[in-house]
Amino acid sequence: MKLLVISDLHANNSVLDKMDNIFSEADAVLFAGDFAECFKPETGIGALEALCSKHETIFAVLGNCDNEDFLMDLEENDICVEKTLAFHDGLVIAGAGGGTKFTGKTEFERTEEEILNDFEIVEKAVTESSDSSLWKNLILISHNPPKGDLCDKVNPVLHAGSQKFTDYILKNQPAAVICGHIHEGIGVEKIGETTVINPGSLGEGNYAWLEVEKQDGALKVVRTELCKL
Repeated sequence: MKLLVISDLHANNSVLDKMDNIFSEADAVLFAGDFAECFKPETGIGALEALCSKHETIFAVLGNCDNEDFLMDLEENDICVEKTLAFHDGLVIAGAGGGTKFTGKTEFERTEEEILNDFEIVEKAVTESSDSSLWKNLILISHNPPKGDLCDKVNPVLHAGSQKFTDYILKNQPAAVICGHIHEGIGVEKIGETTVINPGSLGEGNYAWLEVEKQDGALKVVRTELCKL
């Protein structure tokens, strides 16, 4: 399965018009938040409409520049995976929106604990089914990146990711984590056995591919590629 990985559109909707052939190659689209231009949350609805016109299977969360109430618009368009589990052709997808508290000036800033609480439904499902293999078939979409080597790198000495999220990944080892938020943190890295991808800002022409397949009942990452228009 070939998954288009994108984040941080920031209402630069003209970029989407250059990507028709790219969207046509994708079996599904994973979007890690920030529909709206920073400090202009009203631009989110146009970006949402433009994105939804490009593909019929999209899984998305909010970014820190998106108003929290905008979640209802995602739900109405049937693309929201925040605080829920979505199942699609053998994939299990869960999401968490917003960014960790920093300036206090963007629309949707949260504590690390609040962001991780969005994934409680995964732990509940594992507990109720007594089937820990769910983690091996899981892709997490989080606007905020985990603390790592590449995907949260603001500059050579500053990493802005969540250590609690990193600990969570190391404990549970989902198949893949999709993040965004840090435009400079374009990269693919491993946290334990989990593949983490920050595709960079789609508004700046960046995107990525994630190809997965089932092997011995578990989701396996077989290819990743970082791309730019």
